[in-house]
Amino acid sequence: MTGIDHHLAEARAGLERLGPAEARRAAAEGALLVDTRPAGTREAEGEIPGALVIERNHLEWRCDPASEGALPEAVDTEVRWIVFCDEGYASSLAAASLRTIGLSRATDLDGGFRAWRAAGLPVTGGRAANG
Repeated sequence: MTGIDHHLAEARAGLERLGPAEARRAAAEGALLVDTRPAGTREAEGEIPGALVIERNHLEWRCDPASEGALPEAVDTEVRWIVFCDEGYASSLAAASLRTIGLSRATDLDGGFRAWRAAGLPVTGGRAANG
């Protein structure tokens, strides 16, 4: 096992990862979907309607309610953040990082945006979808 494989396994051990249908249900119940993908990827592939866009390098500052850079949605440490990336690898590390700073309900979307799209769930925009 490589170093990153070990790190990823440790990060995921502390998460209750959600599949696309579970993530959609959780969002309908008030959880916040967070798209950490770069702008170019979102433009090419599309976006999940209603998801907040917080690129990875800003995530902890925007989600931590004690941070000066916190989003209005970061009301307390009990917010349920569901982070997603393209395929669900970087988002596992990001969700584990959020848990490290005290956001105990943070998790990620298993399989990322690609799994969401493959499940036939709503996606808007994207050159791949339009053309």
